[in-house]
Amino acid sequence: MMIDRQFWQGKRVFVTGHTGFKGSWLSLWLHSLGAVLTGYSLAPPTRPSLFEAGRVGGCTRTVTGDVRQLERLVRTMDDADPDIVIHMAAQPLVRTGYRMPVQTYETNVMGTVHLFEAVRIVANGKRRIKAVVNVTTDKCYENQEWPWGYRENDTLGGHDPYSSSKACSELITACYRSSYFPPAAHASHGVAVASARAGNVIGGGDWSADRLLPDCFRALASGEPIELRNPGSTRPWQHVLEPLAGYLLLAQRLYVEGPAYSGGWNFGPDDQDVQPVESVVRKVCDLWGADAAYSIQPGEHPHEARALKLDCSKAKSGLGWSPRWRLDQAIRKTLV
Repeated sequence: MMIDRQFWQGKRVFVTGHTGFKGSWLSLWLHSLGAVLTGYSLAPPTRPSLFEAGRVGGCTRTVTGDVRQLERLVRTMDDADPDIVIHMAAQPLVRTGYRMPVQTYETNVMGTVHLFEAVRIVANGKRRIKAVVNVTTDKCYENQEWPWGYRENDTLGGHDPYSSSKACSELITACYRSSYFPPAAHASHGVAVASARAGNVIGGGDWSADRLLPDCFRALASGEPIELRNPGSTRPWQHVLEPLAGYLLLAQRLYVEGPAYSGGWNFGPDDQDVQPVESVVRKVCDLWGADAAYSIQPGEHPHEARALKLDCSKAKSGLGWSPRWRLDQAIRKTLV
Protein backbone atom coordinates (compact mmCIF):
# COMPACT_ATOMS: atom_id res chain seq x y z
CA MET A 1 0.00 0.00 0.00
CA MET A 2 1.24 3.44 -0.89
CA ILE A 3 0.69 6.40 1.42
CA ASP A 4 2.03 9.18 -0.77
CA ARG A 5 4.16 11.62 1.23
CA GLN A 6 4.21 14.03 -1.70
CA PHE A 7 0.41 14.03 -1.81
CA TRP A 8 0.06 14.91 1.88
CA GLN A 9 2.77 17.60 1.88
CA GLY A 10 0.98 20.89 2.55
CA LYS A 11 -2.53 19.39 2.48
CA ARG A 12 -4.90 21.18 4.84
CA VAL A 13 -6.57 18.52 7.01
CA PHE A 14 -9.37 19.05 9.54
CA VAL A 15 -9.56 16.28 12.16
CA THR A 16 -12.26 16.01 14.82
CA GLY A 17 -11.46 14.00 17.94
CA HIS A 18 -7.72 14.56 17.56
CA THR A 19 -7.13 14.49 21.33
CA GLY A 20 -8.26 10.86 21.62
CA PHE A 21 -6.14 7.74 21.30
CA LYS A 22 -6.65 7.11 17.58
CA GLY A 23 -6.90 10.82 16.81
CA SER A 24 -3.55 11.53 18.45
CA TRP A 25 -1.82 8.77 16.49
CA LEU A 26 -3.42 10.04 13.26
CA SER A 27 -2.34 13.62 13.99
CA LEU A 28 1.25 12.56 14.60
CA TRP A 29 1.28 10.57 11.35
CA LEU A 30 -0.22 13.41 9.31
CA HIS A 31 2.31 15.84 10.78
CA SER A 32 5.15 13.50 9.80
CA LEU A 33 3.79 13.52 6.23
CA GLY A 34 3.87 17.31 6.09
CA ALA A 35 0.13 17.99 6.34
CA VAL A 36 -1.19 21.20 7.89
CA LEU A 37 -3.57 20.15 10.67
CA THR A 38 -6.45 21.76 12.47
CA GLY A 39 -7.86 19.64 15.28
CA TYR A 40 -11.29 20.19 16.81
CA SER A 41 -12.00 18.23 19.97
CA LEU A 42 -12.80 18.18 23.64
CA ALA A 43 -9.90 18.06 26.09
CA PRO A 44 -8.01 14.73 26.19
CA PRO A 45 -10.38 12.09 27.58
CA THR A 46 -7.83 10.47 29.93
CA ARG A 47 -4.98 11.40 32.25
CA PRO A 48 -2.34 10.60 31.21
CA SER A 49 -3.06 10.84 27.49
CA LEU A 50 -1.20 10.23 24.24
CA PHE A 51 -2.13 13.76 23.19
CA GLU A 52 -0.04 15.17 26.03
CA ALA A 53 2.67 12.48 26.14
CA GLY A 54 3.18 12.73 22.36
CA ARG A 55 3.04 16.55 22.37
CA VAL A 56 0.38 16.46 19.68
CA GLY A 57 -0.60 20.04 20.48
CA GLY A 58 2.77 21.15 19.16
CA CYS A 59 2.10 19.82 15.65
CA THR A 60 -1.50 20.85 15.12
CA ARG A 61 -3.64 23.94 15.53
CA THR A 62 -5.94 22.82 18.33
CA VAL A 63 -9.41 24.21 18.89
CA THR A 64 -11.24 22.98 21.99
CA GLY A 65 -14.83 22.38 21.00
CA ASP A 66 -17.72 19.93 21.04
CA VAL A 67 -19.21 18.46 17.86
CA ARG A 68 -22.59 19.08 19.46
CA GLN A 69 -21.91 22.84 19.00
CA LEU A 70 -22.84 23.40 15.37
CA GLU A 71 -22.04 27.11 15.05
CA ARG A 72 -18.60 26.74 16.65
CA LEU A 73 -17.83 23.73 14.47
CA VAL A 74 -18.83 25.62 11.30
CA ARG A 75 -16.71 28.66 12.25
CA THR A 76 -13.69 26.52 13.04
CA MET A 77 -13.92 24.52 9.83
CA ASP A 78 -14.45 27.67 7.79
CA ASP A 79 -11.33 29.25 9.35
CA ALA A 80 -9.31 26.08 8.68
CA ASP A 81 -10.44 25.97 5.02
CA PRO A 82 -9.46 22.27 4.68
CA ASP A 83 -8.84 20.07 1.67
CA ILE A 84 -9.71 16.91 3.62
CA VAL A 85 -11.96 16.28 6.63
CA ILE A 86 -11.57 13.22 8.89
CA HIS A 87 -14.27 12.82 11.53
CA MET A 88 -13.20 10.81 14.58
CA ALA A 89 -14.90 12.62 17.48
CA ALA A 90 -17.19 10.19 19.28
CA GLN A 91 -18.30 8.61 22.51
CA PRO A 92 -16.36 5.40 21.75
CA LEU A 93 -17.21 2.90 24.50
CA VAL A 94 -19.97 0.28 24.69
CA ARG A 95 -20.29 0.27 28.48
CA THR A 96 -20.30 4.08 28.67
CA GLY A 97 -23.10 3.99 26.11
CA TYR A 98 -25.18 1.87 28.49
CA ARG A 99 -24.55 4.33 31.33
CA MET A 100 -24.96 7.51 29.26
CA PRO A 101 -27.23 6.79 26.29
CA VAL A 102 -28.40 10.37 25.73
CA GLN A 103 -24.87 11.77 25.58
CA THR A 104 -23.82 8.87 23.35
CA TYR A 105 -26.59 9.59 20.83
CA GLU A 106 -26.04 13.36 21.03
CA THR A 107 -22.34 12.96 20.26
CA ASN A 108 -22.39 10.10 17.78
CA VAL A 109 -25.60 10.96 15.92
CA MET A 110 -26.07 14.73 16.11
CA GLY A 111 -22.31 15.19 16.14
CA THR A 112 -22.20 13.46 12.75
CA VAL A 113 -25.08 15.61 11.47
CA HIS A 114 -23.22 18.73 12.59
CA LEU A 115 -20.00 17.56 10.96
CA PHE A 116 -21.67 17.05 7.59
CA GLU A 117 -23.69 20.24 7.93
CA ALA A 118 -20.41 22.11 8.51
CA VAL A 119 -18.92 20.42 5.45
CA ARG A 120 -21.98 21.35 3.39
CA ILE A 121 -21.83 25.01 4.45
CA VAL A 122 -18.06 25.41 4.07
CA ALA A 123 -17.89 23.44 0.80
CA ASN A 124 -20.67 25.53 -0.72
CA GLY A 125 -18.84 28.72 0.23
CA LYS A 126 -15.17 28.01 -0.46
CA ARG A 127 -15.40 24.87 -2.60
CA ARG A 128 -12.04 23.58 -1.36
CA ILE A 129 -13.08 20.41 0.51
CA LYS A 130 -12.66 17.38 -1.73
CA ALA A 131 -12.65 14.37 0.63
CA VAL A 132 -14.55 13.50 3.81
CA VAL A 133 -13.94 10.30 5.82
CA ASN A 134 -16.29 9.48 8.71
CA VAL A 135 -14.71 6.94 11.07
CA THR A 136 -17.32 4.66 12.65
CA THR A 137 -16.80 1.10 13.95
CA ASP A 138 -17.06 -2.62 13.24
CA LYS A 139 -20.01 -2.61 15.66
CA CYS A 140 -22.23 -0.66 13.23
CA TYR A 141 -23.51 -3.93 11.72
CA GLU A 142 -26.63 -5.77 12.91
CA ASN A 143 -24.82 -8.53 14.76
CA GLN A 144 -26.00 -12.02 13.80
CA GLU A 145 -23.21 -13.88 15.65
CA TRP A 146 -22.03 -15.15 12.27
CA PRO A 147 -18.72 -17.04 12.03
CA TRP A 148 -17.88 -15.15 8.83
CA GLY A 149 -16.99 -11.48 8.43
CA TYR A 150 -19.45 -8.67 7.79
CA ARG A 151 -19.28 -7.00 4.41
CA GLU A 152 -19.88 -3.34 3.73
CA ASN A 153 -23.32 -4.01 2.24
CA ASP A 154 -24.59 -6.04 5.22
CA THR A 155 -27.43 -4.68 7.34
CA LEU A 156 -26.60 -1.94 9.83
CA GLY A 157 -27.92 -2.05 13.38
CA GLY A 158 -26.91 -2.29 17.02
CA HIS A 159 -28.13 -3.92 20.22
CA ASP A 160 -26.65 -1.29 22.57
CA PRO A 161 -26.67 2.54 22.43
CA TYR A 162 -23.07 2.83 21.24
CA SER A 163 -23.43 0.34 18.38
CA SER A 164 -26.82 1.72 17.41
CA SER A 165 -25.53 5.30 17.41
CA LYS A 166 -22.69 4.32 15.08
CA ALA A 167 -25.12 2.61 12.71
CA CYS A 168 -27.05 5.90 12.74
CA SER A 169 -23.81 7.73 11.94
CA GLU A 170 -23.39 5.49 8.89
CA LEU A 171 -26.96 6.25 7.75
CA ILE A 172 -26.34 9.98 8.15
CA THR A 173 -23.19 9.67 6.06
CA ALA A 174 -25.12 7.92 3.29
CA CYS A 175 -27.92 10.50 3.51
CA TYR A 176 -25.63 13.51 3.14
CA ARG A 177 -23.73 11.81 0.35
CA SER A 178 -26.96 11.11 -1.56
CA SER A 179 -28.66 14.43 -0.81
CA TYR A 180 -25.85 16.99 -0.97
CA PHE A 181 -22.77 15.31 -2.48
CA PRO A 182 -24.21 12.77 -4.96
CA PRO A 183 -21.54 10.92 -6.94
CA ALA A 184 -23.43 11.54 -10.19
CA ALA A 185 -23.08 15.30 -9.68
CA HIS A 186 -19.49 15.25 -8.42
CA ALA A 187 -18.34 17.71 -11.10
CA SER A 188 -20.63 20.37 -9.66
CA HIS A 189 -19.82 20.03 -5.93
CA GLY A 190 -16.40 18.29 -5.91
CA VAL A 191 -16.83 16.45 -2.58
CA ALA A 192 -16.37 12.66 -2.18
CA VAL A 193 -17.65 11.03 1.02
CA ALA A 194 -16.77 7.67 2.60
CA SER A 195 -16.99 5.90 5.95
CA ALA A 196 -14.37 3.69 7.59
CA ARG A 197 -15.22 0.78 9.88
CA ALA A 198 -12.31 -0.55 11.92
CA GLY A 199 -11.84 -3.43 14.33
CA ASN A 200 -10.73 -3.38 17.98
CA VAL A 201 -7.53 -1.36 18.05
CA ILE A 202 -4.63 -1.68 20.47
CA GLY A 203 -1.41 0.27 20.80
CA GLY A 204 0.77 2.40 23.01
CA GLY A 205 -0.72 5.49 24.59
CA ASP A 206 -4.20 4.14 25.31
CA TRP A 207 -5.26 4.81 28.89
CA SER A 208 -9.02 4.44 28.32
CA ALA A 209 -11.27 2.65 30.77
CA ASP A 210 -13.18 -0.46 29.66
CA ARG A 211 -10.67 -1.36 26.96
CA LEU A 212 -8.98 -4.71 27.23
CA LEU A 213 -5.26 -3.95 27.09
CA PRO A 214 -5.33 -0.78 29.20
CA ASP A 215 -7.37 -2.69 31.79
CA CYS A 216 -4.79 -5.49 31.65
CA PHE A 217 -1.87 -3.14 32.18
CA ARG A 218 -3.52 -1.33 35.08
CA ALA A 219 -4.22 -4.61 36.84
CA LEU A 220 -0.76 -6.07 36.22
CA ALA A 221 1.04 -2.88 37.26
CA SER A 222 -0.83 -2.96 40.58
CA GLY A 223 -0.10 -6.66 41.10
CA GLU A 224 -3.74 -7.66 40.72
CA PRO A 225 -5.16 -10.37 38.46
CA ILE A 226 -6.83 -9.19 35.25
CA GLU A 227 -10.62 -9.52 35.52
CA LEU A 228 -12.43 -10.75 32.39
CA ARG A 229 -16.13 -10.14 31.79
CA ASN A 230 -16.58 -12.03 28.51
CA PRO A 231 -13.58 -14.35 28.02
CA GLY A 232 -15.10 -16.21 25.06
CA SER A 233 -16.05 -13.15 23.00
CA THR A 234 -14.07 -12.93 19.76
CA ARG A 235 -12.98 -9.58 18.31
CA PRO A 236 -10.97 -8.40 15.29
CA TRP A 237 -7.85 -7.19 17.13
CA GLN A 238 -5.37 -4.96 15.30
CA HIS A 239 -2.66 -2.41 16.02
CA VAL A 240 -3.93 1.16 15.81
CA LEU A 241 -1.60 2.01 12.90
CA GLU A 242 -3.33 -0.57 10.67
CA PRO A 243 -6.71 1.17 10.27
CA LEU A 244 -5.08 4.61 10.31
CA ALA A 245 -3.13 3.59 7.21
CA GLY A 246 -6.47 2.64 5.67
CA TYR A 247 -8.00 6.02 6.50
CA LEU A 248 -5.06 7.84 4.90
CA LEU A 249 -5.20 5.70 1.76
CA LEU A 250 -8.96 6.16 1.52
CA ALA A 251 -8.70 9.95 1.89
CA GLN A 252 -5.99 10.03 -0.79
CA ARG A 253 -8.09 8.09 -3.25
CA LEU A 254 -11.22 10.14 -2.54
CA TYR A 255 -9.30 13.36 -3.11
CA VAL A 256 -7.59 12.26 -6.32
CA GLU A 257 -10.17 9.96 -7.89
CA GLY A 258 -13.42 11.14 -6.37
CA PRO A 259 -16.66 9.21 -5.83
CA ALA A 260 -15.37 5.90 -7.19
CA TYR A 261 -14.11 5.44 -3.61
CA SER A 262 -17.25 6.64 -1.84
CA GLY A 263 -19.24 4.35 0.46
CA GLY A 264 -18.27 2.17 3.42
CA TRP A 265 -14.89 0.48 3.88
CA ASN A 266 -13.86 -2.20 6.41
CA PHE A 267 -10.37 -2.21 7.94
CA GLY A 268 -9.72 -5.24 10.12
CA PRO A 269 -7.18 -8.02 10.71
CA ASP A 270 -6.83 -11.29 8.86
CA ASP A 271 -9.00 -14.13 10.15
CA GLN A 272 -6.25 -15.73 12.27
CA ASP A 273 -6.14 -12.58 14.43
CA VAL A 274 -9.85 -12.64 15.22
CA GLN A 275 -9.41 -14.26 18.62
CA PRO A 276 -11.25 -14.63 21.95
CA VAL A 277 -10.60 -12.17 24.74
CA GLU A 278 -9.10 -14.91 26.91
CA SER A 279 -6.58 -15.82 24.20
CA VAL A 280 -5.42 -12.20 23.99
CA VAL A 281 -5.07 -11.96 27.76
CA ARG A 282 -3.01 -15.15 27.85
CA LYS A 283 -0.61 -13.59 25.33
CA VAL A 284 -0.36 -10.45 27.47
CA CYS A 285 0.36 -12.50 30.60
CA ASP A 286 3.03 -14.55 28.80
CA LEU A 287 4.79 -11.39 27.61
CA TRP A 288 4.47 -9.65 30.97
CA GLY A 289 5.91 -12.63 32.84
CA ALA A 290 6.42 -12.60 36.59
CA ASP A 291 3.17 -13.40 38.38
CA ALA A 292 0.78 -12.16 35.70
CA ALA A 293 -2.62 -13.84 36.07
CA TYR A 294 -6.27 -13.36 35.24
CA SER A 295 -9.65 -14.36 36.61
CA ILE A 296 -13.14 -14.52 35.15
CA GLN A 297 -15.58 -12.03 36.65
CA PRO A 298 -18.77 -13.76 37.78
CA GLY A 299 -22.28 -12.34 37.43
CA GLU A 300 -24.38 -10.68 34.75
CA HIS A 301 -22.88 -8.01 32.51
CA PRO A 302 -24.41 -5.70 29.91
CA HIS A 303 -24.92 -7.43 26.56
CA GLU A 304 -21.99 -7.39 24.15
CA ALA A 305 -21.70 -9.36 20.93
CA ARG A 306 -19.95 -12.71 21.31
CA ALA A 307 -18.63 -12.98 17.76
CA LEU A 308 -17.50 -10.14 15.50
CA LYS A 309 -15.42 -10.29 12.35
CA LEU A 310 -14.92 -8.04 9.31
CA ASP A 311 -14.51 -9.03 5.68
CA CYS A 312 -11.88 -6.62 4.35
CA SER A 313 -11.75 -7.90 0.77
CA LYS A 314 -12.92 -4.54 -0.57
CA ALA A 315 -10.08 -2.58 1.06
CA LYS A 316 -7.51 -5.17 0.01
CA SER A 317 -8.57 -5.21 -3.63
CA GLY A 318 -9.76 -1.61 -4.00
CA LEU A 319 -7.15 0.28 -1.99
CA GLY A 320 -4.22 -2.12 -1.90
CA TRP A 321 -4.47 -2.03 1.90
CA SER A 322 -3.69 -5.02 4.08
CA PRO A 323 -2.66 -5.51 7.72
CA ARG A 324 1.10 -5.64 8.31
CA TRP A 325 1.42 -6.93 11.87
CA ARG A 326 0.04 -10.18 13.28
CA LEU A 327 -1.66 -10.01 16.67
CA ASP A 328 1.37 -11.31 18.61
CA GLN A 329 3.50 -8.54 17.13
CA ALA A 330 0.82 -5.91 17.76
CA ILE A 331 0.62 -6.89 21.44
CA ARG A 332 4.41 -6.86 21.72
CA LYS A 333 4.58 -3.40 20.11
CA THR A 334 2.01 -2.20 22.65
CA LEU A 335 3.85 -3.65 25.65
CA VAL A 336 7.40 -2.48 24.92
